[in-house]
Amino acid sequence: MTGMYAAIGSHDAPVITGFEFDEVVVPAKPGMINSDSLAKPLHMLPVAGQAAWSVQFDALPKLILRMRLANGVVALGEFYRDHDWTRVEAICNGLIGTDISTLSLQDLPLPLVREFDGFELAIWDGWAKTLGVPLYTLLGGRVRDRVLCDAWSSHRTLDEVGPWVRAYQDQGYTCIKLKADLEDDAVGLCEQVAAHAPGMKVIFDPNQRWENMASVKPLIRGLEKVGNVLLLEDPIPKWMIPDYADLCRFSSIPIVQHVALPYIYQGQRVHDIIALIQQRAADGFNFNAGLAKFAQLNAIADAANLYCFHGSEVDFGILEAMYLHQAIAAKSCVWPSDIFGRMIREHDLLATPLRFEPPYAFVPEGPGLGVELDLAAIERYGVRHEVFA
Repeated sequence: MTGMYAAIGSHDAPVITGFEFDEVVVPAKPGMINSDSLAKPLHMLPVAGQAAWSVQFDALPKLILRMRLANGVVALGEFYRDHDWTRVEAICNGLIGTDISTLSLQDLPLPLVREFDGFELAIWDGWAKTLGVPLYTLLGGRVRDRVLCDAWSSHRTLDEVGPWVRAYQDQGYTCIKLKADLEDDAVGLCEQVAAHAPGMKVIFDPNQRWENMASVKPLIRGLEKVGNVLLLEDPIPKWMIPDYADLCRFSSIPIVQHVALPYIYQGQRVHDIIALIQQRAADGFNFNAGLAKFAQLNAIADAANLYCFHGSEVDFGILEAMYLHQAIAAKSCVWPSDIFGRMIREHDLLATPLRFEPPYAFVPEGPGLGVELDLAAIERYGVRHEVFA
């Protein structure tokens, strides 16, 4: 036994002894997702026989995980919305009794499913706590002392968007991310933002719903005239890679592709960005991924001298703490990241909320993630409790 683990002692081996799960549903604050007249569900995956884009994200349950180790460490994890209990139980049964010091953090013995990142986070948090170091240390150490973040809204009406964005600017935010499909007047929205919140930047995310080049080119020219759009993310379907390359040449607004590895069933993988870079089909990226794969994505983007920002699924505090550890250790993570769950949902489930001083957020102090659960909030929003040991 050598290295840092030798100092811990064999009697303190970090063996997984059990898992405790709380399934929770935490709604959004009233009016925070979108204008009341523009209620458009944002969950883009099918759910229990319902089609994609049919369920609003805050109606879906999420899992909070406490993983217990024989050395007394309680590690935390948070799963993306819409988990599968059968898979969760099977993975738990395979991991109980495992000494996490024997695992390769970049090659965990887990199946490639949507639940992967929740287990991965708990294992990394448990190992960082065992070593007594912040989670970002396992990612190579911090490269900045704070993380630039944006504000967020889904679809807004023209009469509401200006004052809404100004309220965020008054808090200190310098950029807001907005959703827009072809039913929205994207140029008009930006004109209202410019009129009410001069200097505020906009990231538009159509979620691939601007359909094709015939639709998107006039919109880009209109947005260029307004002049306040920082980035345009996923304007057209992802398979249209040659058209993305054309858009990158056509537009003075950077064209960003969202590489969202949790959407496993849409087929996205780390290697996708290699083809995008080779074909000059993206000016930069929005990455969401677990710890090991985000580090891979950052390394590729950084080697290509391209920027990224960290994406989200409008999550709770455990995942957002992970995002901060990732972003603070990623050289390519320069643009405003999507770390805004607390402003949208009723609660982040943390005993002490993450520290925001808009437009920046700060990584929590302490070993591992550096956060603790608010157990009263877990009980308040809990809908199911399971223990596997």
